[in-house]
Amino acid sequence: MVTSARILAVGGAHIDRRGQVSGAYVPAASNPGTMREDVGGGVFNALRSTVRRGVSASLLSVRGGDAAGDTVSRVIAEAGIADLSAVFLDRTTPSYTALIDREGELIVGFADMALYDLAFPKQMRRSKVREVVAAADAILCDANLPSSALERLLALAAGKPVFAIAISPAKVVRLIPVLGALTLLFMNRREAVVLAGVNADAGGREMIDGLRCSGLASGVVTAGGGPVLGFDETGAFSIQPPAPRKVSDVTGAGDALAGATVAALLRGLKLRQALREGIAAATLAIESANAVPDFTAASFAEALALVPDAGEVA
Repeated sequence: MVTSARILAVGGAHIDRRGQVSGAYVPAASNPGTMREDVGGGVFNALRSTVRRGVSASLLSVRGGDAAGDTVSRVIAEAGIADLSAVFLDRTTPSYTALIDREGELIVGFADMALYDLAFPKQMRRSKVREVVAAADAILCDANLPSSALERLLALAAGKPVFAIAISPAKVVRLIPVLGALTLLFMNRREAVVLAGVNADAGGREMIDGLRCSGLASGVVTAGGGPVLGFDETGAFSIQPPAPRKVSDVTGAGDALAGATVAALLRGLKLRQALREGIAAATLAIESANAVPDFTAASFAEALALVPDAGEVA
């Protein structure tokens, strides 16, 4: 168990835009709706949930020297996170734009993140990075980093716990060279299918067996409102998420799950118990219009009480 845990997050912190269609979505046509903009990114969203569960955090990302970069900087500070990010004055801050339907489900996402591919490999070679990794108790990263940067980060971690977020089916392949060194990988079913090499309709046991064969020792697989799969050295299990009281926006639910689960693991909980806390945070995210939900200890406890215990995967 790690007491007063200090976690270093390395990965995406950028502008998130979410446009929601107000009626039935019509392809190849103008759709009435609303657009909102805030600061997100897989690792940053997750990290904010981790901090809200009592973990001390720092963030290493990259951004441009534009107004969007200033906004990202301000929001990181407001979240109580130490900002170790590099700023490239002549570059554009990365962004992600999502179009969601009136039920809150993703229609399409668009990622403008060339700076991550360019800058992260260089950042991982800086002496400063070696120092901040050495000062952390655990690392949280995402697949916004190219494979070369991920490999360097895992080498610097030198056996410390490293948790990772898959980000997307296209980017999860970047994690393949380091799967065997990860403490835990969070992914959705589409991302898991890519790593496991199974059909999209594969059962839980087949999915987990495929992920283990890929070199992954421990993982979490979400499936929207379906059962969340988990596996580690003690075996494989699933937890059925409770139905949310309302669906505001599913954006960020997986990140909230990852962040709260990691916080619970750093308090010493086993994955089966920690994942219940992650599911509670994800439920609160779905019910919130914000990608990172606001919650009190009482509202979190209320959500956690609705999450059932884990059951074995046959």
